[in-house]
Amino acid sequence: MDIRAILMGLAFAAMWSSAFTSARIIVADASPLLALSARYLISGLIGVGIARMLGQSWHLTPAQWRATIIFGILQNAVYLGLNFVAMQTVEASLAAIIASTMPLLVGLAAWIFLRETLRPLGVAGLIAGVIGVATIMGARMGAGVDLYGVALCGIGVVALTIATLLVRGATSGGNFLMVVGLQMLVGCIALTIATLLFETPRLEPTLPLFLAFTYTCLVPGLAATVVWFWLVNRIGATRAATFHFLNPFLGVAIAAILLGETLAPRDIIGVAIIAAGILAVQVSRQRIR
Repeated sequence: MDIRAILMGLAFAAMWSSAFTSARIIVADASPLLALSARYLISGLIGVGIARMLGQSWHLTPAQWRATIIFGILQNAVYLGLNFVAMQTVEASLAAIIASTMPLLVGLAAWIFLRETLRPLGVAGLIAGVIGVATIMGARMGAGVDLYGVALCGIGVVALTIATLLVRGATSGGNFLMVVGLQMLVGCIALTIATLLFETPRLEPTLPLFLAFTYTCLVPGLAATVVWFWLVNRIGATRAATFHFLNPFLGVAIAAILLGETLAPRDIIGVAIIAAGILAVQVSRQRIR
């Protein structure tokens, strides 16, 4: 992992973590599924357009098409769709914390279902992750957190975990920017259907909505996804996932700075424990590869 990969990994973590704060701003003035489907339409068209200008083809390999459809539905539609709906009542910091447990769930699922070896350090990391989440949820439940919104975030991160496991290595073979753009358009189609079935569209044009929506389309929506695929192709999925240990810290920090969300001491302790658990699991998995 050279300095370029490290800097790109840090940039990815910051962009990924900021998405929860911008989403919280968006859903204050627009219905979540409508806003998210519009975001993916714009980001997807930009991604495909840039890919075509770079000479990339939409004639993908079967593995790439599988990754495009799986990620488009599970990551873009289910994971982010449920998170956008949840953040009407759940704070951005809590949504970011729940989503940041994805590497722990990937490690656990790979251990149980794929029979990957997990060293004692990795087992300790999984236990630490559970303790960290329990610490935070204990404090939040006492403060009256919306359990329905929390459940939506939980289902969303499980969907993201499944998508991550199903498409490991499937995005190799070139045309990765085209894959990014097309999977966003797949998400747009799925979310448009969900909008028509389950949502009464709402839109109140405001400057915060415009700024947050533009930022979300270009930075977490497009740039972060491109950087993530670049990292996976350059250093491998396991090493790239190590940067996720920064997400709990960055997610709550950005929400506190921009939205003024209050963090209790138990929140800070829980975030530190989860981050340590994520790092332990990823370091353990690197050693066996």
